[in-house]
Amino acid sequence: MAGIDSKFDKAYAGKSVEELADAPVAALNGVSDSDAEHLKAAFNIKTVRDLGTNKFFLWAQATAKLAE
Repeated sequence: MAGIDSKFDKAYAGKSVEELADAPVAALNGVSDSDAEHLKAAFNIKTVRDLGTNKFFLWAQATAKLAE
């Protein structure tokens, strides 16, 4: 799982996919604590799972794919 490990802070290396999904959003490389607070305030996103299943982000991703 080295590929996915590179997308998370080093503290999350070797964690299971379930643990990564339930990790705080700030565990993702490039997402600061401040970014995480904004996501929580705006969309009630607290975990990586919340981010990955948020309907607005899914709609945006689908639209972007269709536009390719």
